[in-house]
Amino acid sequence: MSSSRRSRSRRAGSSVPSSSSSSRTSISEDQITELLSKLQALLPESQARNGAHRGSAARVLQETCSYIRSLHQEVDNLSETLAQLLASPDVTSDQAAVIRSLLM
Repeated sequence: MSSSRRSRSRRAGSSVPSSSSSSRTSISEDQITELLSKLQALLPESQARNGAHRGSAARVLQETCSYIRSLHQEVDNLSETLAQLLASPDVTSDQAAVIRSLLM
């Protein structure tokens, strides 16, 4: 069922829950607040801006997504650096073995 059809049926007073909503566990506002607080605590200080000031849920989620994107970029950069290092003629086979073992 499309979201527009779902919202129309809710407005029409339909008491039949959709299959997706009936399989979800309800979560309280307090639980959402607590989860957002925990999520914000995982963000580095530069991302969290001010630990004492709790942002809106949307802001916390935006900052989390931004942080995850930056982590992905960092992984890509480090992978490229390692690939270049492993391809370097200056790296001995023992050093390459150590690097490969760290990646496993």
